[in-house]
Amino acid sequence: MKTETIALGIGLVSQLLFSSRIVLQWVQSERARRVLVPTLFWQISLISSFLMILYGMLRHDPIILAAQLISYAIYIRNLQLLGEWGKLHAGFRAAAYAFPLAMLGVFVAGNQHFSLRAMLQGHISAGLLALGSLGQTIFLLRFVYQWLYSERRGESTLPLSFWVISFVGSVLILLYALLRRDLVLVIGNVFGTVVYARNIVLLRREQRRAGRAAEAPAPAQR
Repeated sequence: MKTETIALGIGLVSQLLFSSRIVLQWVQSERARRVLVPTLFWQISLISSFLMILYGMLRHDPIILAAQLISYAIYIRNLQLLGEWGKLHAGFRAAAYAFPLAMLGVFVAGNQHFSLRAMLQGHISAGLLALGSLGQTIFLLRFVYQWLYSERRGESTLPLSFWVISFVGSVLILLYALLRRDLVLVIGNVFGTVVYARNIVLLRREQRRAGRAAEAPAPAQR
């Protein structure tokens, strides 16, 4: 089987999982009329990121690979903040920690499907790399911001700024994907962009309701 076919299959499965987590979060938020982030959102994210790391290696795409390695660590941290990481089997946790190091070792050594040398000799233009790097940097900053925000609050939460940054980053990555003719990234970011915009609307609506409630005069006491 050709490397391109393997990469496409892994990438599509990963994006299907990424989309399912967004649908899950979207449906629960719509029902509650406010933005919610269930634990399953982070669990699916971790598995999807695992597959996208493999996809980035097979595609010899430094933008995808770097972004997913960082995201992978952040997903684990959010599960820790939720108190769910310790509930997972010890073997799974050990494998999750060892996986990035093992994959990077194999990548540096190289094989018939992917290698660091092939990635460094790739023919992605400087301008395209700059666009992809900017999009992924902004996209990753959302999780750095969310991480710091959650650490201060002592709980995993997604503020309005997270979704605004997500929307901007997703649009830039979508442009990068179109120029790279990367079907996997296009599928993932088209759907994600719509959901990020919807979450912004929901959060602003929620903030307006909270503001009106705070400004409402207290009922007179008899």
